[in-house]
Amino acid sequence: MLNQRSDKLELLRIVEAVATEKSIDREIILSSMESAIEKAAKTKFGLDNNIRATIDRESGDINLHKVLKIVETPINFNTEISLEHAIEKEKKENVKIGDEIFEQLPQVDLGRVAAQTARQVITQNVRQAERERQYDDFIEKKGEILSGIVKRLEYGNLIVDLNRAEAIITKDELIPREILKMGDRIKAYCYNVIRENKGQQIFLSRAHPKFMEKLFFQEVPEIYEGIIEIKSATRDPGSRAKICVSSKDSSIDPVGACVGMRGSRVQSVVNELHGEKIDIVHWSEDPAVLVVSALAPAEIQRVIIDDQNRRIEVILTEENLSKAIGRRGQNVRLASKLINYEIDILTAKEESEKRQLEFKDKTEIFIKNLEVDETLGQLLVAEGFSSIEEIHQSTLEEILKIEAIDENTAKELKERAEEYLKKEKEDIGKKLKELGVEDVLINFKGLTPGMLVTLGEKKIKTLKDFADLSTDELIGSYDEKQGKRFKIEGFLEEFALAKNEADDLIMNARNIVFK
Repeated sequence: MLNQRSDKLELLRIVEAVATEKSIDREIILSSMESAIEKAAKTKFGLDNNIRATIDRESGDINLHKVLKIVETPINFNTEISLEHAIEKEKKENVKIGDEIFEQLPQVDLGRVAAQTARQVITQNVRQAERERQYDDFIEKKGEILSGIVKRLEYGNLIVDLNRAEAIITKDELIPREILKMGDRIKAYCYNVIRENKGQQIFLSRAHPKFMEKLFFQEVPEIYEGIIEIKSATRDPGSRAKICVSSKDSSIDPVGACVGMRGSRVQSVVNELHGEKIDIVHWSEDPAVLVVSALAPAEIQRVIIDDQNRRIEVILTEENLSKAIGRRGQNVRLASKLINYEIDILTAKEESEKRQLEFKDKTEIFIKNLEVDETLGQLLVAEGFSSIEEIHQSTLEEILKIEAIDENTAKELKERAEEYLKKEKEDIGKKLKELGVEDVLINFKGLTPGMLVTLGEKKIKTLKDFADLSTDELIGSYDEKQGKRFKIEGFLEEFALAKNEADDLIMNARNIVFK
C-alpha cells in the first residue's frame, strides 16, 4: 500500500472496502493513511523534519512535501527557512514571515519497517474511528430497548453481544431469580452509554422501571401513537410492578387498552419480565382517587391528604390492612413511589387513637408552656393551632376570631408565646453545647433547633453522623414480618418530615461531607 510500485487505484479500492466494512467515513481512512505515511517518511528523511503527505482522492497518487515555516532567523533548518531563502526558492515576492512553503520530496520506497509503522498507525486510527462511530450509534439508542445474545458471565454480571458491540448488565440490574445462560437472546433497557479510551461502555438493565414502560410502548399501539400516556411506573423486579396510565381520548379506556384482549398485551410484558405481576392503574389528577386505585385490591374508607408535605393518610378496616400493605410492605411501597406521596396506612381504630393522642399532646403543650387552663388549651387546638410558634406568628385579628377569646386574652397569648420561644432558643443553645453537637450540623440548613436536640440525644452529633443515616432511620416506616405489621421508629418522626424532605436533607449532607 505504501510501496510506490503498487497499484495506486488499488489503494483507493482498499479504502472504499474498509470504509464500507467498518461503516467509517472514507475521508477518515484517507486522513489516517496520510498520517501514517508522514510518520513512516520521517524514519526515512529524519525525525526532525516536518513532513506532509497527501493522497490524491481521484488518482491515488501519494505526494510527500517537507514543510518549512518562514521566520526572521531560522534556528532549526529542518523546519524553518529565512524570508530571503524562501523568496529565492519559491521565486515569488508575495511570501511573508509566518507563511509555510512546501519542498517536494522524491518518490521512494519507504521500506519494510516504515510500512509496518504506517500499517500500525492506520489500524489504530481506523479502530479509533470505529469506536467513535459505535459510540455515536449507541448514544442515540440510550433510553431504548436493545436486543442481544448472552455471551458470557463475569462475576455475576452479564455480557451481551449486540452484534457490533458488547454491553453489560450488572448483577443488580438483572431480574432476581431469572436464569439466563450463554446463547440466550434477551431484551434489555439501555440506560447509559459512556465513552472510554478502549471504546464505549454500554449499560443495560432488565430491572429498570423504564424497561417495563418501553415494553408496553412496543405492545400497545395506543401508547406508541401518543393516545395513551404512561404517567409513572415502579417495580419490585421479578415480583410486582405498578404502572399508571391516562388517555387523551375519553372514548378509550387506558387500562383496558394496556391489558388487551383476554390480557394478551399485558401477558406479553409479564412473560418478558419473568412472570412479574403488573398492576395497571388509571391516572387521576385527584390524589385521593389515585391512591385508592394504587392500593387496590384493598378497599379504602377514608383519605386525608397533606399536599404541603406530600403525605396521605389512608384509613381502612382491619380486614383490608394486609391487602393494602402487601407482603413485606410491597404494595404500599410501590403505590407510594407510583403517586409520589408518602402513604401512612391506619385502621379506623388507629386513626381515632392517633387523633385523640395528638389533640391531648397539643393541649398539654399549651397548658404547660403558655400557662393556660385546659378549656382554653383545648379551644386553641380545636381551632387549628398546633404549636406555640403558630400562635406567635398569628395576628391578633386571627386569634380574636376564636369565640370566647377577648382582646386582652389574645394579647396575653401572643406575649407568652414570644417569651416562651425566646427562652426555648436560649435553652436549646445551652443543650446543644452540653450534648456536644458540632457547629457545622447546627448551621446545616433545614434542621430546626428541636430536631438538633433530638439528634444530639440520639448521638448524632456531626454532619457526617447525619449523612450516614437512611431516610427510614430519620422519619420511620412500617414493615411486616410473618404476617404481623410493626413500626420502625424514626429519629425525627415527631417533626412530621415528608420523605422527599428527609431525602433532600440527607443528600445535601452527603454532598457536603463526601465532596
